[in-house]
Amino acid sequence: MPNQLKTVSSPSIIDSAQNYELLEIINRGLAYAIIIAGFLSVIFIFWGGISFILSGGQEDKIKSAVGTIRYAIIGLIVTILAVVIIGTVGKAMGLNIIQYIDFGQVIDTIKSVTSGGNGGSASSSLR
Repeated sequence: MPNQLKTVSSPSIIDSAQNYELLEIINRGLAYAIIIAGFLSVIFIFWGGISFILSGGQEDKIKSAVGTIRYAIIGLIVTILAVVIIGTVGKAMGLNIIQYIDFGQVIDTIKSVTSGGNGGSASSSLR
């Protein structure tokens, strides 16, 4: 019996997206973008702090680290302002983005998109 390629059908991102309405896709997209921006800002604050500690008193490294921290804090402030502005404008337009800014729900959505219903693995097997 020849080997046949048997693939496990898993829903693609497009298939998963078709289960949602357009407004919900917009809400989730904006929420995920805000979460990622905030997360990256915090990472860059830590990176700048570590660079500052490891600068060894060298003026150019200190300036670079302080610049990293400064711009990361500015990015975090812009992200927080974006949440406030989008929340206010969204309520006027019927979007409720604030309900999706929940890290647990983001992880659950990522798991549901990446798992093909076969225990979290979306791989194919040969039989």
